[in-house]
Amino acid sequence: MEMEIPVIDFSKLAGEERSKTMKLLHHACERWGFFMVENHGVDTELMENVKQMVTQHYEHSLKESFYGSDVVKCVENKKESIRDADWESTYFIWHHPTSNINQLKNFPNNFGKTMEQYIEQLMKLAENLSELMCENLGLEKNHIKESFSGSKGQSIGTKVAIYPECPNPELVRGLREHTDAGGIILLLQDDQVPGLEFFKDEQWVKIPPSKNNRIFVNTGDQLEILSNGMYKSTLHRVLAQNDGNRLSIATFYNPASDAMISPAPKLLYPENVCFQDYLKHYGSTKFGEKGPRFETMKKLQANGH
Repeated sequence: MEMEIPVIDFSKLAGEERSKTMKLLHHACERWGFFMVENHGVDTELMENVKQMVTQHYEHSLKESFYGSDVVKCVENKKESIRDADWESTYFIWHHPTSNINQLKNFPNNFGKTMEQYIEQLMKLAENLSELMCENLGLEKNHIKESFSGSKGQSIGTKVAIYPECPNPELVRGLREHTDAGGIILLLQDDQVPGLEFFKDEQWVKIPPSKNNRIFVNTGDQLEILSNGMYKSTLHRVLAQNDGNRLSIATFYNPASDAMISPAPKLLYPENVCFQDYLKHYGSTKFGEKGPRFETMKKLQANGH
């Protein structure tokens, strides 16, 4: 099924439509777990260069070995459905706290420099998104960033994946159903070949190829924990396709490996509420918002009442 996926236009955050755009972002995080962003400030030429270099590397260095793998042989021979492997050619690039980009082999000239420039701009977008999410959640603007920092700062890495053309796509997933473990995921994806799907309202939603230099964003498990379940990570998958290769360059803005993630205290309900105490406070606040009542009960609990 196709749905009208939320699109966050960053150019509207500085003008009269800021409030409307912030509400749309909150709705997307709360009800969808994924959305697209446009006018995001990431240089479009950089985006195209990264995609071209990754595609070139696959064609020259990975394609032959992929099509010689056992998974491919099973699918080509039309054997049983494969449930414990994915139809993807993939590798991981670490950016922070340590980088492995200089260890990558057989890439086009300037790939490392181009990728570093792209990641620098993408991380500004990720931090901007984290601050906007904090604003919508009623938290201090650096709450997500600081919670993710640990002892060495956030963990930043990129999964590069090519989902090659598949002769029998009904036998294998491009990538099996899962949620993402981390925080904020920013996806630079194919502008031609589909395949990505997210699960919403008990049905799979087809994510179209990204047009007009949009970046696709979804939220991971740690953001669900930090937001006390308000911003949920969403199940997603990639279907194998028999008409072209699909490109996926997913960058993860994740907590440091030693970061301790907990629900933001401000988002927690009061615990161990004595109903008699609640009724006392309720009597004078019945016709007001319930949120301040809950905050009062949390303060009473903190003070030992």
